[in-house]
Amino acid sequence: METIRWADIFWTDFFFKPKLSIAMKRTKRQLILNKGTEKFIFRYDSGSEDELLDALIEQAKDKRTDFDWFDAAVLSFKLTQLLIGQADELLAIEK
Repeated sequence: METIRWADIFWTDFFFKPKLSIAMKRTKRQLILNKGTEKFIFRYDSGSEDELLDALIEQAKDKRTDFDWFDAAVLSFKLTQLLIGQADELLAIEK
């Protein structure tokens, strides 16, 4: 997955003005769970936290790994803490 996603803005009118592309940088993040001899690494883009939660659910459902519902709960709690911290930082900047 790339760290840059492209958002295209089209300037269209009768004269067909050229297309303008704007690159929007997304921050790469990761959550890591060390469990015994296993290490579970979940990498995601900021703004894709909902997809990360879906991945945690799918991993917990998968009987082929030792990742269970408790592990999913621990990482989702950690994700919540990170998001609250980011929100607090944004609120502090606005003051």
